[in-house]
Amino acid sequence: MSQAPPPAGAFEAGPLLLGVRHHGPGSARAVRAALDAASPAVVLVEGPPEADALIPLAADPGLRPPVALLAHAVDEPGRSAFWPMAEFSPEWVAIRWAVEHGVPARFIDLPATHSLAWEENTGASEEEEAEHARVDPLAALAEAAGYDDPERWWEDAVEHRGPGLSEPFAPFAALEDAMGALRERYGDGGRPRDLVREAYMRLQIRAARKEFGDEVAVVCGAWHVPALRAKTTVTADRALLKGLPKLKTDLTWVPWTHRRLSRSSGYGAGIDSPGWYAHLFSAPDRPVERWLTKVAGLLREEDRIVSSAHVIEAVRLADTLAVMRGRPLAGLTETTDAVRAVLCEGSDVPLSLVYDRLVVGDVLGEVPESAPAVPLQRDLAREQRRLRLKPEALERELELDLRKDTDAARGRLLHRLRLLGVGWGEPARSRGSTGTFRETWRLRWEPELSVRIAEAGVWGTTVLGAATAKAEADAVGARALADVTALAEQCLLAGLPDALPVVMRVLADRAALDADVSHLAQALPALVRSLRYGDVRGTDTGALADVAAALAERVFIGLPPACTTLDADAAQEMRGHVDAVHGAVGLLAETLTGHDDLRPRWRAVLRTLSQRDTVPGLLRGRAVRLLLDDGVLEAEDVARLMGLALSPGTPPGDAAAWVEGFVGGGGGGLLLVHDERLLGLVDAWLTSVPADAFTDVLPLLRRTFSAYEPGVRRTLGELVRRGPGGGAGAVGHPATSSGFAPEPDAGRANAVLPVLRLLLGLTPEQPHSMDDDLAGVGA
Repeated sequence: MSQAPPPAGAFEAGPLLLGVRHHGPGSARAVRAALDAASPAVVLVEGPPEADALIPLAADPGLRPPVALLAHAVDEPGRSAFWPMAEFSPEWVAIRWAVEHGVPARFIDLPATHSLAWEENTGASEEEEAEHARVDPLAALAEAAGYDDPERWWEDAVEHRGPGLSEPFAPFAALEDAMGALRERYGDGGRPRDLVREAYMRLQIRAARKEFGDEVAVVCGAWHVPALRAKTTVTADRALLKGLPKLKTDLTWVPWTHRRLSRSSGYGAGIDSPGWYAHLFSAPDRPVERWLTKVAGLLREEDRIVSSAHVIEAVRLADTLAVMRGRPLAGLTETTDAVRAVLCEGSDVPLSLVYDRLVVGDVLGEVPESAPAVPLQRDLAREQRRLRLKPEALERELELDLRKDTDAARGRLLHRLRLLGVGWGEPARSRGSTGTFRETWRLRWEPELSVRIAEAGVWGTTVLGAATAKAEADAVGARALADVTALAEQCLLAGLPDALPVVMRVLADRAALDADVSHLAQALPALVRSLRYGDVRGTDTGALADVAAALAERVFIGLPPACTTLDADAAQEMRGHVDAVHGAVGLLAETLTGHDDLRPRWRAVLRTLSQRDTVPGLLRGRAVRLLLDDGVLEAEDVARLMGLALSPGTPPGDAAAWVEGFVGGGGGGLLLVHDERLLGLVDAWLTSVPADAFTDVLPLLRRTFSAYEPGVRRTLGELVRRGPGGGAGAVGHPATSSGFAPEPDAGRANAVLPVLRLLLGLTPEQPHSMDDDLAGVGA
């Protein structure tokens, strides 16, 4: 494509150095105007030169910013670096201009092969880098201009400049002068790495001038412009580059997000408001009016009442604030104040949504299939298309019904990725069904997952193969028995039949050698869940069943001795193991045929724990509670055991621990509400605790009762307030039994039947007995 001759003076001082702010829409517009005016023969951009082969992909419609160049070490994928670019990034604008005009474009920053190896091989620590950290140019210039906010100064000086207000090269000349003054005052060394980077860029500029002549345009950070303009020798620049460490690297384009461009994400060159800057760059005119219309649309989607009159008033307020504050145009501060006052009625709650969804934003870029990628990434992309699981930057919930083939395959893919360390999806609690046929996931794609995929590529070229190899290696290298049982559960969830035999062999060997009962108790629940999941998914779990039964047997035998002479912390930990084993035994008895004796044997273990004096009170109380919940103990037996545990001869601390074990956890408060005899025993014991011991037991009691629901606590307080003289059913009253009347009141019960019929959609009919109605409801 033929180029118009450059204007006189564009390259008189040498290369056209366009100093920019990374991700600045004003800089991006100025770069485009300058390139249009200068028509250079080549465009040089700050970035890793290994990515030169990726520049032509900028012409592919499938490459849509925000995107980033990802460089990673071939032998150590975790060692990586990103060069993000948004639609409003000057570097992206320069690349697109070159591609559209048929002009060569090249990256000229220090090669990634050196920059990735820099820290490890030079020994430069973060502290040493911080000592040489350069001054913040924006902050220094803003302070010189009388601004206390660098972002606000940048908006006024650059972002709010209208098109055609100045000669296209003027802003870059002004910035170059300003940066030269800053480097002269604060020193031009910057970080040690800056000297090396600038030396390499000078060499690349010389090479481009030798090849293309003087018509060379350079787009780089404004801080580097004075150094690139400086007169140095080739020998001196090459001396700075001598002996740099190297790593073999690969580069590609990966999707990026506006959120990851924000400074709050930890990105060093980040900006406060990517979504706002994208709007400023793309709005053809009237940016404030268009922005507030966009905000109104978002609030309406959230069922906020926002009319056109609200938008008009918000625009007027934003413009008025800009005039009062002496700004050329209403900026983000003024529009935010207007949104809060008018559209959000002074509330910061909807304003936080505007900030999150619009000011920052969740835009996710796209990369075409033609971009280089590791084989594992390509296989994942195929699976995502096949299962219609599109990566999105905005977090969303995904409900899966595992009885459906597609949903089951989606669940397996997400579990395989989690096993590989690619946390695209996180399991969540389902708000609807809690059945084993349902899974709920929270999905959110983050750019760093591209690095995790590159790291996982060492395990295989497909997601299935890599997950299988990773599971086998993790099983062999696992240190704890619980880790192996958890891995077996993951293999079933992820559908890895080839890895399961290896995991089971390791599991059987570890279980046979591990004599620690706490380890066995910790491992059993995951193993039983694996059996349950395997049954739901139709997986052969015969080997799992044998190991689970043997593990349960060893827990039954070893648990009572392991629960003796434990201190408070160890007893608390063991209580968690007892609860977990109790739930696991129930599932195991339902799952395994021919093991009907599991429940009775476990209940015998609990009886032993409840009656052995050497067992801590916390575990004795918990064992009694579990037996009561299973219907093994009657209320009279429980009252007798509680009376013994809370007798005057029992130390207050041990008695308080027994109470915590018995009524702590789910349902403990309701148990006391409905059985006032037990509440009376607790109340009588508590009032008899000596004053000097009460302070010691108070933390245990507070931890126990503060976990109850507020309604339960109020009811207990009312029952205790009524006291022994409060009538039948009062705490400690001799007539108190189970908290219920001797006989049901049929009249009061029948009074709710019309409402029940209405709720159940039953047709009106002749009154009949309460038992018939309840039977109908049960049916």
